[in-house]
Amino acid sequence: MSEQDMIYEVSDHIATITFNRPDERNTISGVMLEELTEHLLEADEDGDVRAIVVTGTGKFFCAGLDLNAGTSSLGGSKKSNRKKGFDLRNAPPTVLHALDTPTICALNGSAAGYGMDLALGCDIRVMSSEAKLAAAFTARGIVPESGGTWILPRLLGWEKASELIFTGRTLLADECRELGLVAHVVAPEEVADRARTLARDVATNAPMAVQAAKRMMRMGLSENFDEHVHHVYLQLLPLFASEDFKEGMASFLEKRKPEFKGS
Repeated sequence: MSEQDMIYEVSDHIATITFNRPDERNTISGVMLEELTEHLLEADEDGDVRAIVVTGTGKFFCAGLDLNAGTSSLGGSKKSNRKKGFDLRNAPPTVLHALDTPTICALNGSAAGYGMDLALGCDIRVMSSEAKLAAAFTARGIVPESGGTWILPRLLGWEKASELIFTGRTLLADECRELGLVAHVVAPEEVADRARTLARDVATNAPMAVQAAKRMMRMGLSENFDEHVHHVYLQLLPLFASEDFKEGMASFLEKRKPEFKGS
């Protein structure tokens, strides 16, 4: 993989991961899968990062896995002596789902296959009005292998998810917004700015509270109400003792903008 096939940058509390293979429709090689995992974990562990933006260059966000590059597993491989088979523990979709840092997908262009699942795995999506989402899995003899069968029924409901997956349809941007697959559809030249504005809005709030809220939402997907309320209460206890909670209360009473430190 060229050093520039994937770009990682951090500024203003925002980490940006950019697929940079426009001539290859930003398809992802096995090595790039491992690089993506490393960047996601690096951003999540960086105390200065409060939001993560994932995007691409050119006309495509990501057209899926680069089959010509010999991508042999969902997790990729840098080691020739690694056992054959799928290693999902460190695969990008698994890592992406487990992140506490909020993620925003800036769909600068169309996404298909693995790229579509990655986009859906992010918390919020901003989509170019000229982009499409291609759920062409069954047309290729496979299933949405990177979280789509888990995410789509939760976003769309069983019936609409079934129709999309079984037919392998390609959705236009306005259809994606109407179905609730993306939060915002904007002109192509506005995608990056809108995504970054959202990221800045996230970054202005208390980072520990934002991350805890995301963690609670994720846990709530598999808990009953009583269990969930109990876990939320336990999560509140350390937040009440944080400096950010004190700053949040003080800034409210003093009618000024808070300055959160993440502590």
